[in-house]
Amino acid sequence: MAITKVFMVQIIDKKVNLEFPQGHHLHCLIAQIPNHLRRIEQGFAITDPDEKWAQVKALLDLVCAGEGNMKKLHFLMLPESAIPFARFDELLAIIENSFRPNTVTMFGVEHVRLKTYRELLARFSADNAEAIELVDKDIDSGDILNMPVNWCCIAIKEATGALRVFLEAKSHPFHGEEFLDKYHDLYRGRHFYLFRSRPSCFNFMTLICLDYIYRDLYSSNIKQIIDHADQLFFSTRQGLDALFVIQCNPKPEHHSYHDVVSGFYGEYLEDTPGVRETITVFANSSEETSLEELHEQAAYGNSFVVINKHHKLGKVKQPEFSTDDFNGAPVCRLRFGTATRLYYFNLPLHHELDPRTSRVPLKVHFIMRWNEEGGWERLSGEDVATGFELSRDALT
Repeated sequence: MAITKVFMVQIIDKKVNLEFPQGHHLHCLIAQIPNHLRRIEQGFAITDPDEKWAQVKALLDLVCAGEGNMKKLHFLMLPESAIPFARFDELLAIIENSFRPNTVTMFGVEHVRLKTYRELLARFSADNAEAIELVDKDIDSGDILNMPVNWCCIAIKEATGALRVFLEAKSHPFHGEEFLDKYHDLYRGRHFYLFRSRPSCFNFMTLICLDYIYRDLYSSNIKQIIDHADQLFFSTRQGLDALFVIQCNPKPEHHSYHDVVSGFYGEYLEDTPGVRETITVFANSSEETSLEELHEQAAYGNSFVVINKHHKLGKVKQPEFSTDDFNGAPVCRLRFGTATRLYYFNLPLHHELDPRTSRVPLKVHFIMRWNEEGGWERLSGEDVATGFELSRDALT
């Protein structure tokens, strides 16, 4: 008797119209901002929605103004559960009306009930038809419409100016990472999107926090992503260019992340050409994050960028960021601090074994902090104010 293979989630390919500059690196901004969350019946809610929106709105105003290098922004990342649900439509309106074309914005939203999440999928059904089918199968299986959903939105303003809205639900079944046994009743998302940009041929995905490391007895999310990317490579000679992970994670450097990162890039058992050049970006909430019922100070922050070890980042240790190999993993890592910050940097181009090139794989363009007047300001200091290049010298 044959055993049917069980898949945790379905990876759905989506073509999007993004015209990124050819032969030039892309730019990403991580908003490492605090979350203040409290326990409610449908999961967790933001305790200070007005203050939180003011902080986010100030960031959005910076993006819209596009002063300096900000006009080149391609990817904007906000943490898991970072946006008050009441401001969801307002945020989408700002992106549609004021953001530049070819911009991808990824953000987590306050928990809602499955009934509300299903209604949102229907509202944006043109972009989420396959997801609706998967959710409806779950709804037909039992009385689950009141289950809480931890979800995110990937809002893509295409080259034409059209706004595409994609929704994903966290597949990991727990409310809060610190209460694994107590709240085992979160709705489990059934899909991830693989965005295939045309004409740029840049492919990327977005995950929510523990979805990066989640597995069960039969499968794992990351193994499915690797297999899917490999099949993409075998059929098109393209791979997964970037994997963006939004977090509200009190343990961003837990050994589980190290283990999965090592397996993802290590190619220990087989070649994995589909993810060999993948850039992985983890965007966490800041050290000021607080979670109701969690009285001990947790180690939030430390957003980081991981690339294949062949890129060879030089050793750097600054107050705001450093480079390392993530405790011996086969990678190069750019690791940021824990404070409330905006980190603006470029995503590296594909690795090229060319000893003549003077290009560097990563550059931190600027870092901003939240000031007492309620605005974002650039940090002082020559290195972070004017951009800091990370040389190609090998880590030892």
